[in-house]
Amino acid sequence: MRRGPWIERGRSALLVLSSFAGGLAMLFLVLEQRPGGGWRVLDICVGAVASLVLLLRYRAPVVIGLLLAVAGAFCATAGVANYVALFAVARSRRIEQAFVVALADIAGALVFWLLYPANSALSLTVVVNTAIALAVVAWGALRQKQQDLVAVYRDRAARIEREREQRAEQIQMAERARIARDMHDSVAHYISLIALYAGGLAVAGDNAKNVGTTAATIRTTAISALDELRTVIGMLRDGIVVTPQSSEHGHTVAGLIDEARQAGQLIVARLDPPDNSGNTGSTAPLREPPNAEHIYRVVQEGLTNARKHAPGALVTVNVRREGGDALITITNPIEETESALPGTGAGLSGLVERIATVGGVVEHEVVDRGENTHEFRLSARVPLR
Repeated sequence: MRRGPWIERGRSALLVLSSFAGGLAMLFLVLEQRPGGGWRVLDICVGAVASLVLLLRYRAPVVIGLLLAVAGAFCATAGVANYVALFAVARSRRIEQAFVVALADIAGALVFWLLYPANSALSLTVVVNTAIALAVVAWGALRQKQQDLVAVYRDRAARIEREREQRAEQIQMAERARIARDMHDSVAHYISLIALYAGGLAVAGDNAKNVGTTAATIRTTAISALDELRTVIGMLRDGIVVTPQSSEHGHTVAGLIDEARQAGQLIVARLDPPDNSGNTGSTAPLREPPNAEHIYRVVQEGLTNARKHAPGALVTVNVRREGGDALITITNPIEETESALPGTGAGLSGLVERIATVGGVVEHEVVDRGENTHEFRLSARVPLR
């Protein structure tokens, strides 16, 4: 956490005063032989300046450390400031530079002993100052390592946070892509049904029967499409999932085929397992297997494509089990004419991506049936797990 400017200034002022007070204590309380007269005043003045210079210790630590080592060699009041400067060197520079300044401090202590030899024995002076210098260097180096580790941990935490945000963004984008695929599949399905109903009315013209029933069916289909849109918009806007109204046929392959048949689409369906009557054209409800939603989407996309690009053509839907997979095949004849409804191919691309997420495969191709006829075939293998 970054400290405020007043806290930093207070810490700096306390350091200067402590260094100067320590130098005065050394001059008047520790040393038995000390400078006197004008030299004492000069010693105190140099010690005060040395303590103030500590404010610049991190701007040029090595230079200041060497200068204060020289000052400590002649002035007792600077004998604390020079070790504070040594600590700054050990904390912010390489260990080799810290040892150079430490040797300068030890040499300065020897010079001070030559000036005032009555304070202690030479051996004691060397041992004490060497121990102090090594301890200060070790402490500063340790703080530098701690500071480096904190910086590494902060960088790692920041990197982890960035990666977490990127993963969250990727998940959000993937979810939005999934919602867009669902919107395309569902809305295109309903719009193609509406077009099929309306086309039937247009063809019948004034001779149309059950116009009211057909209009009601168109209205119900439009409401279903609006429900799907409301659900998607709710999720994209604020994460609120709006539950759509229940469909009359339910969210099953059998219900989907019955719904398309009521709209006038010609479908032959072979669903596994068949009903008890042995009628393979029946749309008896399938028991819901795992990944039933993906099977549903494959059939939905196949029927929608047939309505868009081959209106009025007979569509064959085959859903069967093979081992642990569901095999879906949807075929319909196509003509070399422009489709009644526009299409961009996004539905098939989205379907390929959707089935690939569960380990399945989707293939689509145009098969030449001979005699200048062609057939569009959509095949999918969806794991049942």
